[in-house]
Amino acid sequence: MSEPPRPPAAELLNATVQAPRPHAGRGLLAIFGSTFLELVGYFMLAPLLLLRLKTLGAPTALAGVFAATGWIGVFLITPFASAITQRLGRRGTFWLSALVPVLTTLCFALTQALPLWFALALLAGMSSGLRWVLAEAVVAEFSPPLRRGRYVGIFETMVGATFVIGPVMLAAVGAASDKAVWLSLGFIACGFAWSLLIPPLPRAGDATSAPVGWRGVWHALRAHPLIMAVGFIGGFFESGLTAILPLYGLSLGLGASAAALLVSASGLGSALTMLPAGVLADRLAHHPRQRWGDARAARLLLMRACAGLTLAATLLIPWVAGSPWLAAPVAFVWGGAGGCLYTLAMIDIGSREQGVTLVNSTAVLVLAYTLGGVLAPILGAASLQWSPRLGFPALLLVVAMLGIWLLRRRPR
Repeated sequence: MSEPPRPPAAELLNATVQAPRPHAGRGLLAIFGSTFLELVGYFMLAPLLLLRLKTLGAPTALAGVFAATGWIGVFLITPFASAITQRLGRRGTFWLSALVPVLTTLCFALTQALPLWFALALLAGMSSGLRWVLAEAVVAEFSPPLRRGRYVGIFETMVGATFVIGPVMLAAVGAASDKAVWLSLGFIACGFAWSLLIPPLPRAGDATSAPVGWRGVWHALRAHPLIMAVGFIGGFFESGLTAILPLYGLSLGLGASAAALLVSASGLGSALTMLPAGVLADRLAHHPRQRWGDARAARLLLMRACAGLTLAATLLIPWVAGSPWLAAPVAFVWGGAGGCLYTLAMIDIGSREQGVTLVNSTAVLVLAYTLGGVLAPILGAASLQWSPRLGFPALLLVVAMLGIWLLRRRPR
């Protein structure tokens, strides 16, 4: 009987180095809890501030610029996440990313000066970007090697849930209530307090040798061009398309409520599929009889399946116009496949890298995902305005086929 193929030497070494560490469980629990509380508060605050801007008489265009300011903050800080981590250490960087939102939210509650609001939104976005990159990297690195997919999948599902819980909490207390901003501050402050429970994390082995800043970003991009491309496709279909699904629904002739529900369908697809994708990645990677190759090949197989699903759902668009009920299942597949692509990419780099190098790679993955999330509504809205029955499907087909083409070969 032939011997089953072994994982590559790099992954065997990584699994050895990443054996269970002291306080790893406590550290992961602290990171999960603090991130959950902070994001619930953040996603309460974001729509609340937009509504307050409209109440103050701000034009819609200005409100849109304000909403984009947080994403600008993410773009500005992400390339320097590794440099900050190298200087402050991982625990110190977590504390900084948790403290800044407390201060900015308190200032939001105490002032209505619009120029200050924009500066605060930029700072809040930068702290969120720092937390985003570092939390993803640490969860991937400190998870048990044989269950990394499960832990990363749970973390991504938890993050996705905050997109729903935050606005629901805001609706429950009432956006017009003065208590709303203070409740948001309470969640964010609890997130900071929970961050203080993070135990001392071991110094990264490459803390002094890994390139940081733009050099680190360029190094990671050259090392993982395929994974970063996958992040872009995932951001385009999960985050970006979600922003314009109501516009797509209206172009199909759906009512405002039905069009808005397409966002829920996309979010539901993402929430229900990321954990199963992570569990499946674990099982395929460590299956005793891997007919597809090593662990990395198993993850690549799943990525190809997700890219294929995005293309299959996109090919249904010509029939959606005649059968609008198809729009919700298509949105579900877009959200689920896009979220799984990001999750699998994070599992892949977490299986092969550690320390500051992993932070660099996560930073580029976040940048690629965010770029896809920003370009999709811009290009999608323009194509919907130009030709909802031709231009919009053509745009999505090009992006879906790009994903298939990028994943066609096994990486070196």
